[in-house]
Amino acid sequence: MAKVSVGLRGWRFDEEEVFTDDGEWAPLDEMPDDARNRLLRLGLLMDQPCDACYLEHGEEEKRRANPAEIVYGEPGDEVLLCNEHEPDFLYWFREEGGSELAGEETFRDEFHEWFVAGNSAPEGYGPDEHVEESPGELPNLPTPEEAQHRLEQSVEFEEKRYDLRAPESDDEEGGELDVSDLDLDTDYPGSG
Repeated sequence: MAKVSVGLRGWRFDEEEVFTDDGEWAPLDEMPDDARNRLLRLGLLMDQPCDACYLEHGEEEKRRANPAEIVYGEPGDEVLLCNEHEPDFLYWFREEGGSELAGEETFRDEFHEWFVAGNSAPEGYGPDEHVEESPGELPNLPTPEEAQHRLEQSVEFEEKRYDLRAPESDDEEGGELDVSDLDLDTDYPGSG
């Protein structure tokens, strides 16, 4: 099963889970929950700045921040990085205990604190080599609105109506429910 990155490097998807044999997006409702959630989250992250650049330059100078090219972590607690700052993150993750926080709510915050304290990777500490096979041939990632619309279109929504009235006879539906023999004064545990 081939693994592919979509939009940003870092999160890897099983190609068979997100694409059809024709290279089109698989219907969102047919994707595993994790893949679908990550794809929808990617739609929100695509144009965001690198976290480390943003921390260096601040809100007023965020136009100087490089755009994110890499995503690590879990959806909602991810770290966005440019190529320049990926070694810093990898050093923190591998050598400074960041891996122990994987999956924790504090993952991103702990990296931010480490970086803001002036820490960085030693000179020459490099990231893994990334293999990108025909990234331009991958379908464009849908916007969150398009993804939600596709999900709604692909899931058959049925409105079910249930008639809770007791049938008047075996061959007739509807009627009144006879409640004369119900004991409505029953005390239940914790109710009094």
